[in-house]
Amino acid sequence: MQVRIGQGMSLSSEHSTDVAIVLGARLWDNKPSPALKERLDAAYEGYKSGAYPKLIVSGGLDSPEMRLTEAEGMAEYLIERGVPKADIWLENEATSTYENLLLSRRIMEQQGVHTASIVTHRFHGARSRDIAEFLHYDDPQFVLADTEALNVWQTRGREMLAFTKWLFDKSRLPDGK
Repeated sequence: MQVRIGQGMSLSSEHSTDVAIVLGARLWDNKPSPALKERLDAAYEGYKSGAYPKLIVSGGLDSPEMRLTEAEGMAEYLIERGVPKADIWLENEATSTYENLLLSRRIMEQQGVHTASIVTHRFHGARSRDIAEFLHYDDPQFVLADTEALNVWQTRGREMLAFTKWLFDKSRLPDGK
């Protein structure tokens, strides 16, 4: 399998979905970091255009001194932008992309929804897609934000290491079925 991190994936979804899953990233002082705002803004645009009627915000506690989980900080940001609280489902436990997608899929099952758009950064799309396929997502769509907040070379280097770790880990992890 040849993977090109940050390449080969489209920003546009092929069709609308039941829900968008916004993958978490760090909070700064209990507020979304500039990079996390890029993901949230991309999710908001899709929500506003009708590409999906509900949002799952996914992410646990960054560190013990934080007051909010990533999901709670993301929900506050989206509510401030005008998304009704009833349209946001919180996944407050995940500490990795695998957990983001595993635990969000469980919320989808509980809510009776079947299709998802996964919102993340372009550099993170290939690993997110591989994890979604591993977890048996049904035709997942991807909304991939570009970044101005992060250094492209650092993110690609970090993502190469994270993808390599994921390929090792997935042989030992349950696929959720």
